[in-house]
Amino acid sequence: MIVLLAIWRKVAGLLVCFAILGGIGSLQVVEAGLISTKDEINIGRSVANDLEKKYGLVEDAELQDRVGRIGASMVAVSDRKDLPYTFKVLKSKEVNALALPGGFIYVFQGLIDYMPSDDELAGVLGHELGHVVKRHTVRQMEKSMTMGILFGFIFGDRGVFLQNLAYNALMAGYSREDEREADRLGFVHSNNAGYNPYSMLLAMQKLADMENKPSYGLFSSHPEPETRVALVKKTMGQAGIYPQVVIDGQTARVTQGEWALPPFRTSYDNYKPSCRAYFAAGSLYRAAGATDFSADRFVADSDEGNGVIRIYYEGRLITVVTQEDANAAQLELPALAGLYLDNLRQWSGKTK
Repeated sequence: MIVLLAIWRKVAGLLVCFAILGGIGSLQVVEAGLISTKDEINIGRSVANDLEKKYGLVEDAELQDRVGRIGASMVAVSDRKDLPYTFKVLKSKEVNALALPGGFIYVFQGLIDYMPSDDELAGVLGHELGHVVKRHTVRQMEKSMTMGILFGFIFGDRGVFLQNLAYNALMAGYSREDEREADRLGFVHSNNAGYNPYSMLLAMQKLADMENKPSYGLFSSHPEPETRVALVKKTMGQAGIYPQVVIDGQTARVTQGEWALPPFRTSYDNYKPSCRAYFAAGSLYRAAGATDFSADRFVADSDEGNGVIRIYYEGRLITVVTQEDANAAQLELPALAGLYLDNLRQWSGKTK
């Protein structure tokens, strides 16, 4: 009885404190201070250890270094650099990625296979980094810390309590608002780090086309792809990204004012026409930012043995023209590639 009375006095004291700070029914006044940065890192590291034990890391040092390099380049332009960020590849064929509190970010091997370019990975990693920068999982955990925090701290292990909160938050997924904010930051991070500014749209398009999506990580949010794509495009417009991509059914075209490339009508190497257009438009934007840009520097590299002709600007791949493209346009492959090249050489590389 004496022990129970002592425990009740502790609980009552905490209840009084919370009441003074704003009431038991709403802890929003103190939410921001419930989980410190040190706590966040410890929580994330603990969950990260569990994930790595469950899946294992891909034994490919070059791939791990590549993903780490892409991630680090975006941390450098982010608004939160006070964490021991790590970016790793888990040994799983799932097409997924997830961010843990404290800056522990993972992509699955299946996602690498599905999105092979650095630009697509930058879109995904920039999105996941956005969740960490804005403390989305931590804020969700803090909102759950009502009466549970009292009994978790008094009767149980604080670290286990917080770890369980983290698992629950990750499995519950993010709110629409959190996902939209991470989408915006996926663009901001990848673009500011020098990747294709259409990286986020490339990733979103590919994910939207998937079947049998996992129910956590990238796919834990409410499905609203059209709204999310529209908001990313709005952010890109505000940032002055050009040329634009116009999609009409299964056809996609890169345009700027009255100028346009021949339309993309067919898929190539797991890239739908829209993705091919996004890739080309973003590559042109990066090319235009080069010192002493000149449209005369677009060149074609023929690989007709494989039925493709690649077009570059100073070593940067702009697009690939395929035999399927030529068939759809009812032209010979060299003729269609020549048409792309002629149009590119007429492009000013400027917004006006």
